[in-house]
Amino acid sequence: MTDIAYRALALQSTCHAVNACADVDEARAAIDANIARIARQLPASKAFIGPDLKLVVLPEYFATSYPLGDTIPGWAAKAGFDMDGREYERLGRIAQDNGVYLVSNAYERDPNFPDLYFQSQVVLDDAGNQVLRYRRLVSLFAPSPHDVWSRYLDLYGIDGVFPVARTPIGNLACIASEEILYPEIARAHGLRGAEVLLHCTSEVGSPELTPKDIAKRARAIENMAFVVSANTAGIAGVDIPMGSADGMSKIIDDQGRVLAAAGGGESMAANAEIDVTGLRRRRRRPGMGNFLSRLPDAAVAAGVAPVALAPNQLLENGEAKVPQRADFAARQRASIERLIELGVVE
Repeated sequence: MTDIAYRALALQSTCHAVNACADVDEARAAIDANIARIARQLPASKAFIGPDLKLVVLPEYFATSYPLGDTIPGWAAKAGFDMDGREYERLGRIAQDNGVYLVSNAYERDPNFPDLYFQSQVVLDDAGNQVLRYRRLVSLFAPSPHDVWSRYLDLYGIDGVFPVARTPIGNLACIASEEILYPEIARAHGLRGAEVLLHCTSEVGSPELTPKDIAKRARAIENMAFVVSANTAGIAGVDIPMGSADGMSKIIDDQGRVLAAAGGGESMAANAEIDVTGLRRRRRRPGMGNFLSRLPDAAVAAGVAPVALAPNQLLENGEAKVPQRADFAARQRASIERLIELGVVE
C-alpha cells in the first residue's frame, strides 16, 4: 500500500458580496478581485504551513455571496461561472502554481440548462485540471439537479450526481453547505468510496455546538472519512451583520476528532494532516467500528421509500422552466402536506 499523507487547509476567507453591484460588468470585476485575494492568501498560507500542503478547500460562494433579490436568470448572469470559463481557468492556475488540489464553490451556468444555475463544487488538481464537479442537491430557494432529474440523469448519469474522484491524495467527494445535515448525501459518496469529504460552507459561527458542527463529526464517523470544512470569515457587502457567518472552519478525522479549527476572522489555522494510509488500514480492520462493512444497505433503501419532494419540478415537456423565488416556498409547503398524508408528520 502506497503511503499517502499530506496537509489540508480549510481556508477561512472573507466573502465580498456582488449583490449590490450595479451591473454584470461591475459584478465580474468584483469576482475577479475575490479570486485575486485567494491567489495571494493561498501561497502565503502554504509558505507558513509547509510544502506538504496538498489540498485547499475554499468557503461556500467565496467569490460572490448568495443570491438576494435577483431573478434566477439575473443571478446566473451576474454571478454564474461558466463550466469552462475564465474563473475556473484562474483557479486552475492558482492550483497549478501552488501544487495543490483546490476546491471551489460557486454558482454555475450549464449550457444544457441555459435559463438556470446550479451551485457547484469543483475540484481542480495540482495541474489545474477539473477532476470533479458536484452540484448541490438540497437547496431551499435555488434550482438543483433533482428539479430536472430525468434530463440530468440522461446527461450525466448517477456518477455525475454523486461523483468521487480517485486521486493521488485519496478518494475525494464534495458536500455543499447545509447538505452536511443530510446523512444520505454523505452516505451516497461514502458508499462510492469517498475518503475525504470536502465541505464548502457559509454558516453561523458560534461558541456553542451548532447543528452543522455536530453533523460534521457525525458524517465523518458514519462514513469512516475525513471532513475538511471551510467556512467564510464573514460576508461583506450585504445587510446581515458581517460576523454572523464566521469561524469554525475545521478538519475532522474518521473517528470524529477535530484535528484543527479556526476562530473568527480570516485564518489558515484550520490545517492538519490527512493520513489516507492510516484511514485505509482502519477501513480494512474488522470490528464493531467498521461501519461501512456493517450497513444493511438493502434494508435501509427499502425503509426510506416514502417520497414527499417529487423530482422534475422544473421540467416541462422535457425542457427546463424558469422558477420564481416564490415557487420554492410553495413547493416546500406542498412537500410538508405530502409528509402529513404519508403519516411521516402528524
